[in-house]
Amino acid sequence: MKKILAVPVALLILAVGSLHAQKTGYVNTEEILAEIPAYVAAQNQLTALSDKYKATIETEMGKIASLYEEYQASRATMSAAQRKRAEDEIISKERVAQEKQKIYFGEDGIMAKKAEELLGPIRRDVERAIADVAKMGGYDLVLDVAAIQGIVYKNEAHDLTQFVIVRYQENKQ
Repeated sequence: MKKILAVPVALLILAVGSLHAQKTGYVNTEEILAEIPAYVAAQNQLTALSDKYKATIETEMGKIASLYEEYQASRATMSAAQRKRAEDEIISKERVAQEKQKIYFGEDGIMAKKAEELLGPIRRDVERAIADVAKMGGYDLVLDVAAIQGIVYKNEAHDLTQFVIVRYQENKQ
């Protein structure tokens, strides 16, 4: 009986003994990116482009709404064929507007591609800087507090944000 109990206890002691504390730090990528002029400029460019596309879509949707109002106002005096033609025209224009919206803002749309083109290289450089800082400091784990909701406490001694900003700038020189 003692032998049966001794094996699990020995395994537990070995497991606990082999555990070591992981060195953990954190960064705030929003703060890091805000310190990068190229990132801020790219964000501004994307915002302007997005506003342009939104205005185009809103203009088209406004035209469709006007067309629908006209249809509603004159519907009673239209023949069945005229109503069908007007309804088909409105539906067709709505589909075109929705397709444009998908082309501009869809998952593989113009905005997504432009964001990857402008921001992707910067983000990859920041990720490299984070990895460099983690390796130099012997960190096993680095969390991004900007991406994690529900953080209730963080010890400022483990904040690597400024180190990453400095490392990013060094890598860019």
